[in-house]
Amino acid sequence: MVFFSGLALCAAFASATALQIPLLSSSHHAPLGHPNGTKSMVNSTELQDLVSGDRLMARAKKMYEIAKLGEEEYNHPTRVIGSAGHLGTLSYIYETILQLGDYYTVSNQSFPAVSGNVFESRLVIGDGVPKSTRTMGLTPPTKDNEPVHGDVVLVANEGCQGSDYPDSVAGNIAFIKRGVCPFGTKSEHAGRMGAVAAVVYNYEKDPVSGTLGTPSPDHVATFGLSGEEAGPVLKKLEKGKRVDAIAYMDAEVNQILTVNIIAQTSDGDADNCVMLGAHSDSVTEGPGINDDGSGTMSLLEVATQLTKFNVSNCVRFAWWAGEEEGLLGSDYYVASLSDEENQKIRLFMDYDMMASPNFAYQIYNATNALNPNGSEQLRDLYIKWYEDQGLNYAFIPFDGRSDYDGFIRNGIPGGGIATGAEGIKTQKEFEMFGGRAGEQYDPCYHMLCDDVGNVDLTAWVVNTKLIAHSVATYAQSFKGFPKRDLKVAPESNAYTNTAKYHGPKLFM
Repeated sequence: MVFFSGLALCAAFASATALQIPLLSSSHHAPLGHPNGTKSMVNSTELQDLVSGDRLMARAKKMYEIAKLGEEEYNHPTRVIGSAGHLGTLSYIYETILQLGDYYTVSNQSFPAVSGNVFESRLVIGDGVPKSTRTMGLTPPTKDNEPVHGDVVLVANEGCQGSDYPDSVAGNIAFIKRGVCPFGTKSEHAGRMGAVAAVVYNYEKDPVSGTLGTPSPDHVATFGLSGEEAGPVLKKLEKGKRVDAIAYMDAEVNQILTVNIIAQTSDGDADNCVMLGAHSDSVTEGPGINDDGSGTMSLLEVATQLTKFNVSNCVRFAWWAGEEEGLLGSDYYVASLSDEENQKIRLFMDYDMMASPNFAYQIYNATNALNPNGSEQLRDLYIKWYEDQGLNYAFIPFDGRSDYDGFIRNGIPGGGIATGAEGIKTQKEFEMFGGRAGEQYDPCYHMLCDDVGNVDLTAWVVNTKLIAHSVATYAQSFKGFPKRDLKVAPESNAYTNTAKYHGPKLFM
């Protein structure tokens, strides 16, 4: 694929400081339609019938080729923000929408972000190398990008207060229990007390991964460790025995600019918008064809086919950047909305991971009791569609793990569907959906093997049809859907007090 320098991403809409994104090609196709004219009003069945598995797979293959643009810098395909693979993804999205003519108004929103890259890491505890070791997102390197040595020093409680860290942690490696405060806070306290590295261990047997969030000069190289492998270390430390360790992290953390892409129908009531989104970036470790290439491409497919219809209400598609770094793009977008613009968004639908190979048809269990009014009606739309197709479905927690979080926290009703990430499929779910009980929904979640072979086309087509149904339903009418309540302050939502996550990785 060829980059053409000097072609700015949506230059007509960009500010002078916007990130300049080259397009992948200079070709432009005839527009598929215009919102005015002889086209019929959008119809759910007709829009669903236009969804094509062949086109989705063709997009997946192209997305993987784009991810290969990251190989020179990262030594493997990736679409992490700041990489050539992500720049290529943005170009592909923008060019695809451009080819649809004036059906959409396209804009880009540049925003500052933090990009982290771990080139190499290693953790040795005692005489063993733990298999469950994870590196925290946005972790700094060990000193001079060289190995550091020290004793493992147990931190009191959950390491949320500076007083939890004994003086003996200076020059050594802090061993901290996962708990109720952000991982970044734990790393910061460890650094202030002079630790040369930190290990956050799980109180459950599973591995623990996350991100340190906003960089701090006090952060130290930080690893995650499963509760299972932490257990023997804890026993030795609690008995007063000495455990030594070696930590090595070759990493960098940089400030960059990246871009959200927004495409809104030129027709339709602009004061009543149905909005939907997917994230355009992957993690550093892999190409992200399922997470969230699948959602990105589903939105592109639906946006393309929607041009064959008229709409009554505006439809606004969004491709967020920086989701894997902590919902950066969607947070920035929602925070930039005026109260008036906020109220124009009647609901937000999140489509993250539509094609997991060991899938379950999952619906976020969004209720009006805990979320802005209308979230439950969206949930029920998904339920009815699956039931009408004779398909089983399962509820999953609406707990802040994806880009809906900023919308819900700011009073906008929302919801979405998914097919599963690192969770384990139960025997009951095997009976409901097939696949393999006792294995992850996506065995390649956040890994290099999240490539073209890591998508289930059946699930992908089914969920893309459901996305089309959700768009067609609300693009045609909001009849029966609750109006936005101007009197309800966003901070009054019970959701803000119950969400456990902010993004795809735990912050706590």
